[in-house]
Amino acid sequence: MSLPDEGRDRKTLLEEMEARRAGDAEWSEGKTWSLVYSAGEDVHEVRDEAYKKFASENALNPLAFPSVLGFENEIVGMVAEMMGSEDAVGNVTSGGTESILCSVYAARERFRDVADSDVTNPTMVMSETAHPAWQKAAHYMGLEPVRTEPRDDWRADPEAMASEIDDETALVVVSAPSYPHGVVDPVEEVAGIAAKNDVPCHVDACIGGFVLPFLEDAGYDVPNYDLSVDGVTSISADPHKYGYTAKGVSTLLYRDRELRRYQYYAFDGWSGGIYAAPNFQGTRPAGPIAASWAVMNYIGHDGYVELVEEKMKATERIAEHVAETDELAVVSDPDMCLLAIESTDADVNAWTVQRELSDRGWELERQQDPRSMHLSVMAQHTTVIDEFLDDLDASLEAAKASDVADANAPLYGLSGNVEDGDDVTEEVIDMLNGVFV
Repeated sequence: MSLPDEGRDRKTLLEEMEARRAGDAEWSEGKTWSLVYSAGEDVHEVRDEAYKKFASENALNPLAFPSVLGFENEIVGMVAEMMGSEDAVGNVTSGGTESILCSVYAARERFRDVADSDVTNPTMVMSETAHPAWQKAAHYMGLEPVRTEPRDDWRADPEAMASEIDDETALVVVSAPSYPHGVVDPVEEVAGIAAKNDVPCHVDACIGGFVLPFLEDAGYDVPNYDLSVDGVTSISADPHKYGYTAKGVSTLLYRDRELRRYQYYAFDGWSGGIYAAPNFQGTRPAGPIAASWAVMNYIGHDGYVELVEEKMKATERIAEHVAETDELAVVSDPDMCLLAIESTDADVNAWTVQRELSDRGWELERQQDPRSMHLSVMAQHTTVIDEFLDDLDASLEAAKASDVADANAPLYGLSGNVEDGDDVTEEVIDMLNGVFV
């Protein structure tokens, strides 16, 4: 592929781009149960107009574009209030993974600064259900990840975590909720243990941050999980998930500026001047920040409550329908609109049911431990529940009659699977290495 000698016509370019979408996941029809979050065309229009207005601005220098700085600070302020603190400080990042990377970096720098230890590669304690981005961050930052087995309900086990916390621990991580099963960890217990050991405790609310704060107003019980809990020192929440904003926006909040200071980096030995950055990005696109500010203000508190009510009702319908079958069950008891569906019949493979659903146009993720199908119920799904449940029944019957038991390992965040085996991670890396140019 070479750059064209002459610029191409705008109309034909856009037509080609639209044509290339033919093989993409059909999220706009409610067929995709992950990756894309949609709250309707009116929200899309607000998002896109705001994005376009600030598509050229760069948030690298907060003094050059005070409008963008204002958007970021107000986003952080709104999320902080949602997360149980009006005094918290924070920044916008490019996504949940960058928030996680930044929080691990800050914890490492704090440990090196205050710990009475010569250890330069401290440990990070978390449940096995914590998002793999924590493993990735530990790998990048040189920390030793210590993963503990969850309880039978798939929530983190405070006793197991407590047994691993010592004077070499830089960070403790809990999830609100964990992605695979939609359950909130016992944050109060774990944060209390971390505080007694003078160890920071981070709550990963990347996927739950724009659902959990509105559940109580929608009439649901909510486990304590946020900055109002003693011992919680930082929390991450993603507007670009259930906040329905533009992709590329997460928030990372700290209880105070002293903790947040460890996240920042500055270097004064360059001929170009002093380089300073609040997170891992250099250039920071202003479009997603402006779009998030606009969407959050457009939807508002009551709008998010309404969206949460709709999603929870849809989630409950799915769970009740699954409970009526003899072969399937919802894993644990989800606290929000995420759920995993496993097989309770040795003759039925949940992954085979997922394949049958895929053949009918539904894109669901496969999960392991236990083998299950995963659904992130979003606003765009509320109108297709009847159709989905009909196809679920048909897919279950087809799976029961199938002689082929699917055994491919699932790929999180990717529409595909790989052959299960001892070298599965190497196989995935090889696959990715071959997909990208």
